[in-house]
Amino acid sequence: MGKREVNRAVFLDRDGVINHAILCDGKAFSPRTREAFRLVEGAASAVRELHGAGFKVLVVTNQPDIARGLLSAADLDWMTGRVLSETHVDELLVCPHDDRDACTCRKPLPGMLQAGAKKWGIDLTQSFMIGDGWKDMEAGKKAGCTCILIDAPYNQGVGCDYRVKGIGSAVEIITRKY
Repeated sequence: MGKREVNRAVFLDRDGVINHAILCDGKAFSPRTREAFRLVEGAASAVRELHGAGFKVLVVTNQPDIARGLLSAADLDWMTGRVLSETHVDELLVCPHDDRDACTCRKPLPGMLQAGAKKWGIDLTQSFMIGDGWKDMEAGKKAGCTCILIDAPYNQGVGCDYRVKGIGSAVEIITRKY
């Protein structure tokens, strides 16, 4: 009997991984305008490398500024379009809710990762979560993924499987493992 093909994925947080987070008083925030939205150098090549290594690449992002009325749906759609067209990720999943909405998709819950896994037939135990915050690491851990944290001044003390300087270093770890 032949070896079963395993569908693996790398789940990426958006802000702080694919695009630059906005720093204010030592805290990271999502960009709220098109002018503030800047992709991280090397994000597109990292996605290409992951695809070349046989991974699906899905972005999973909390965007509570939609629920809070601080980000327009049109601007979020524009940002999503830029990520999709410039990085060629397989899918971008968004949770537009705030904590008070008590949804199952908002990280640190693993709902977006589980939904992506179901749609794409992904084995979460053979997959990775790359993020820059505790909610990303917790969602990845709850889903059964290996968790890689992009090091930043605002996330010291956050637990993870690996801590790296940027998305390129995370891709090196993943491609070495597979």
